[in-house]
Amino acid sequence: QVELVESGGGLVQPGGSLRLSCVASGGGFKVAYMAWHRQAPGKQRDKVASISRAGSTTYADSVKGRFTITGDNDKNAVYLQMNFLKPEDTAIYTCEQYILEGGRLTTYWGQGTQVTVSS
Repeated sequence: QVELVESGGGLVQPGGSLRLSCVASGGGFKVAYMAWHRQAPGKQRDKVASISRAGSTTYADSVKGRFTITGDNDKNAVYLQMNFLKPEDTAIYTCEQYILEGGRLTTYWGQGTQVTVSS
């Protein structure tokens, strides 16, 4: 059973930085695609950034130049480095991984981690 475990959220002042981590536990699978999403109170969940197994990345316009997504295929991990954080970045951040196991592609989600940007 694959489980995604997230860490790294917290409270930070505007202009500060945080690094989120998401690791898929278990073995015998490959991660094909990884992404970070966020949902602020009263708003829909939006994709923040994504990275393919080959390393191709995409970013939401609102975070370009401030956030960096990286992946470690050997560790089945995805990271989100967030710099120059703004109050509007406050949200629950959730990772998503597309995992190939036994010829079947399955989407898994982390439990979510709170990021609060406030002075």
